[in-house]
Amino acid sequence: MQPDLHTGATYSAGTTDIAAQQNKVLRNTYLLLAISLIPTVIGAAVGTNLINFSFMRASPIMSVLVMLAVFYGWIYAIEKNRDSVLGVGLLLGFTAFLGLMMAPLLQSILSLRNGGQLVMMAAGGTAAVFFVLSGIASTTKRDFSFLNKFLLVGFVVIMLAVLANIFLQSPVLQLTLCAAFIIFSSAIILWQINSIVRGGETNYVSATLTLYVSLYNIFTSLLQLLGIMGGDRD
Repeated sequence: MQPDLHTGATYSAGTTDIAAQQNKVLRNTYLLLAISLIPTVIGAAVGTNLINFSFMRASPIMSVLVMLAVFYGWIYAIEKNRDSVLGVGLLLGFTAFLGLMMAPLLQSILSLRNGGQLVMMAAGGTAAVFFVLSGIASTTKRDFSFLNKFLLVGFVVIMLAVLANIFLQSPVLQLTLCAAFIIFSSAIILWQINSIVRGGETNYVSATLTLYVSLYNIFTSLLQLLGIMGGDRD
């Protein structure tokens, strides 16, 4: 009995095509993620240097609720248009908006004597977390899809805590939320990149959105923790 060489060749070609597609999605995701940092920096620079956010401090509860509504509404619009050029445009606009919304935190941190150093530390820490986790997720043979349930439960718990702290304004709960966001977002990065590598995620706009929000949460959470614990106040 002779082996079916034709079937074997077809299988090999099909496997190669799938691997090439997965690599393309991962490559496009990393490229778009890098590009998305440009409007983020521009938005943060404009907000930090040109905008007075005292109106947000005057009505913090309403400001947070409005921001959450815009945040999730924008995410919904991106996902609805993720297969078109409009989706990419919406994503880049979203990153500029989040850069702008980061400005009050940056203004507070940069008012410290070592504020610039703290920003660099937070940026370096965020980059280190991403590179380590992306390396693990893209090279391991382990399937991290088991994190689905953990991430869903974690999202619900964190969002309930965020809503509660809008009214409680508890420093202890805020510190806990920062730590929770770092752990949760790190798990998201691990899960998302592993999903791309294994073919579970085939849309690079959706993947970029998920990774960007995770990196944003890690950076802002690290910056808050560093500001609280290592801020050099006059």
